[in-house]
Amino acid sequence: MDCPVLTSDEKLPEAHKISRFLHSYVTQDIPNTDNYLLLSNDGLSFNSNTKDGRRELRIDFLKGAIGWRLRRPEHEKQLKKAIGKTTERLTIFDGTAGMLADSMIFLSLGHKVIACEQSKIIFLLIRDACKRSEEALPFLKNLKLVHGNSAEIYKSYNKSDLIYLDPLYPDSSKSSKRSGDIELLRKAIDLESIKDMGDEIFHEFRTSEHKKIILKRPIKAPLICNKINYQIKGKSTRFDIYI
Repeated sequence: MDCPVLTSDEKLPEAHKISRFLHSYVTQDIPNTDNYLLLSNDGLSFNSNTKDGRRELRIDFLKGAIGWRLRRPEHEKQLKKAIGKTTERLTIFDGTAGMLADSMIFLSLGHKVIACEQSKIIFLLIRDACKRSEEALPFLKNLKLVHGNSAEIYKSYNKSDLIYLDPLYPDSSKSSKRSGDIELLRKAIDLESIKDMGDEIFHEFRTSEHKKIILKRPIKAPLICNKINYQIKGKSTRFDIYI
C-alpha cells in the first residue's frame, strides 16, 4: 500500500508495527506521496491531498463533533428510540464502525459494542483515538474493536442483541462540502481498494441470524428492503428497523 508512516525517532518502534500491518514503510522525511500516516505525540492522523489542498484526519473522542455529542447523550433521542426502551445492557454489533461516533453513544449509554472496520487505515485511527481517550472515558472497556469483513466476523458474534449499520452515504459534491472528514474516509477506502458495499452489506446481514437490524440512512433515501418493521426519523437522517 502506498501509504507510508511518517514519524520521529521516539515513535519508530510503534511506527514499524503500523507499517507492517499496512504492508507499507516508515519514513522520517515528508514523503512524496498523495497519502501518508503521521504518528506524533498528538496521535495518529491520515494526511491526504484533496481538491482543497492537503487535509488531515485525526479522530478525537474528547473534543470536536464526537466530544460534543458525548457530553449531551440525553439529546440522542432518535438513536435511543432506534435501540428501543430497555433497562438491560445490550450487546451491539456495529458492522460499519467508521469513526465510531454512534458506537461511542451506545457505550456512553451503558451498552457493550463490538465494532468492526474493514479499512486498515480507519481501524488504526479509531484504535489510536481509543488509546488516547481510555482514561477519560472508562466505558471504553466495554468496546471490542475488530478489523476485517464484518459479515464474516459477525458469524462469531451472532448472539448480539442487535446489528447497527451506517454505511457511507452516496458520494456527492454537496455532502463532500459538508464533511471533509467523510471525503478523507473515502480516500482511505479507495487507497485500500475496498469495495464500497453500500446496499450489499445490509443484504448480507439481513440473511444472517439476527434479532434486530438498525440501518442508518439519509432521510430521503429509498428503502433498501420493503420488509421493514418501522422507522425513526430525524431532520436529515432516519433509522430503518428490521426485526
